[in-house]
Formats: sequence, C-alpha cells, structure tokens
Amino acid sequence: MSKTKKDVTIYDIAAQLDISVATVSRALRNDPVVSDKTKKRVFDLAEKHGYQANQFARSLRQQHTNTIGVIIPRLNSYFMASVIAGIENVANQAGYNLIISQSSESPEREAINVRTMFNNRVDGLLVSLSYLTNNLEPFDKFARKNIPVIFFDRSPENSSFTNIRINNVQAAYEATRHLLSQGRRRIGHITVSNTQSIYKERFQGYAMALAEFGIALDKSLIRLADLSTESGMEAAKYLLAQPNRPDAVFVVNDNCAAGCVIGLKAQGIRVPEDIAVVGFNDDPVSRIVEPNLTTIHYPGHEMGELAARSLINHLSGAGDIMLTQTILLRSDLVVRQSSGVLVPSH
Repeated sequence: MSKTKKDVTIYDIAAQLDISVATVSRALRNDPVVSDKTKKRVFDLAEKHGYQANQFARSLRQQHTNTIGVIIPRLNSYFMASVIAGIENVANQAGYNLIISQSSESPEREAINVRTMFNNRVDGLLVSLSYLTNNLEPFDKFARKNIPVIFFDRSPENSSFTNIRINNVQAAYEATRHLLSQGRRRIGHITVSNTQSIYKERFQGYAMALAEFGIALDKSLIRLADLSTESGMEAAKYLLAQPNRPDAVFVVNDNCAAGCVIGLKAQGIRVPEDIAVVGFNDDPVSRIVEPNLTTIHYPGHEMGELAARSLINHLSGAGDIMLTQTILLRSDLVVRQSSGVLVPSH
C-alpha cells in the first residue's frame, strides 16, 4: 500500500538551500529585501517539490484572507452573471479572490451559504437576496464581527446594511405609463410573492401609473409566478381566462415576460396588436423572443463593479460604506416591438 507523500514545508526548502526559514518566507512573499537570485532558487525548489503555501494559517496570523464572499439567487441568470463579471473585474485587480454561491431562491439555502462564508473567514460579503427572504438574522454574526456586508439589486427594507440598487418604483412606473400612453387600459401584472422589497416597489410603480390615469386596480389581472419562462406561459393562460382579459401585461422580469409572449401566441393572440407586453432587466432573451421585448435596462456589470469597489475601499480604509446607506443606479426604458411601437429596420 502506497504511503501518502508528505507535504514540503518552508523548513525543508530552507534546509536544502542552507538559508534561514525567514529568508524562504520572505522570498515566497516576493519581499524586496531578498535578492532576485535567492528568490529564484527558492521559487524553483518550491515548484519542483510542489510546495503549497498554507493560506489558512497565514490568514489567521494576518486577520484577513483577501477573499470576498458573493451570494446570489441564481447562477443561470444573465443579469447575475454580468454582476459577477463586474465584481470579479474589480476584485482581481485589487488582489482579492471570490467565493461564489447561489441560494436557488431558498432562504434556508441562503442561511447555510452565509454560515459557510462566515466560517471561511471572508473579509466581506456581497449579497443579492432570494425573493422569499424576510429574515436577516443569518447576517447578524457579520455585523457583530464588523465584517462588512453590501446588498445589491435585491436588498432588504429598513436595514442598517448598505445596498446598491435602482429606483424600482420609478422604473415600473415608467414601464406601465408607457403602456398607458399607447392607449392600453387593462394592464395585467405578473410578479412574485411580495416578500422581496424590489417586487413590492415594482408593484407600487405599476399601481402609481394606473392611479395617475384614473384606472382602478383590478386584482384579477395580477398573477403571481416564480419568474421562470414556464410560469410566464402559465400566467398568460390565466390572464386569457379572465372574463375581461387584459390588453397589456407588465412583467417583473424578461424570462417570465418571454414565456408570457410565447403563451399568448400559442393561444392565437397577436403581440402587440391584441395584447402588448413589457418586461424588466434587458436580458438577451428580450432581443431573441419575437416580437422583441420592451423592457427596463439597468447596468449589471456596473452594479457589480460598484459593489466590489465600495467593499474593497471600506476594507482598505479608503472609504466607509456605513456612511452611505443606499446607492441608486440609473435605469432606462428600452422600447421595442412588443409594446406596439414598431422599430424601423436598418
């Protein structure tokens, strides 16, 4: 039976090169006090023997790990992927590593992820909450240890944590008002359980635009879904089954909106002639589904960069995130064919 090969230590390297352990340690950290010739000897021998630095032990001594935790609802979201790309861009330049996990829209899974991040001694945490999360207790241990947490996109209401988001009320108001300005008067709304503040806010914007046009809220035109493409198709069936069906639908994300368009067309409904549709996020699916979706664009990559930069500046002492509770990014209505405005071909 073969024996497990013993790990090479800095003591072994020092003994073989006949130099001090302190010199080996400094050389491996690329300390300028060690000559380039000695560094090369140390690096060459370390590589030959497959030496691995004990980052965990080092982090215990230094009280930081140069690691940032990121928790998101879904890895298969284009928007979240663009946020992570922004975070990674800034974190890598600043010499930080990322640990990324997904909650799969489960508060229980999210709480486990938070505990794992804490136990891995991340220097800070960037979080977009699951849409069912209404309890921030799992994050209390970070607050007690003064480990910074920034929420982005899906952020909690009335908390002491810093959050980076868009004005969801205003964006939803503009989306609904656009449909009203096109002469639509029975506007359906597809959303999720209103636990998450951003969906409450999008509902507020929707209701605000209706009220401005003197239109009473019709609860039969509001449908809860899980925001998947399939749930959008199901929601379309539900809305078409209403005695007085809608002439437009505002959906809180593009995947679900695309499913709604597919579901409407499957029932012989013309989009936008019979029923107009507006989504939210400006995901690639909005430019693939026919007709292309009118939607709300907001910058995921920029949101990720801003979240990472704010956290790293706080960690390095260059800024204090506790001084800024909410950072709002710009969003824009992108008008395409699904809402009734025909875009000229080029």
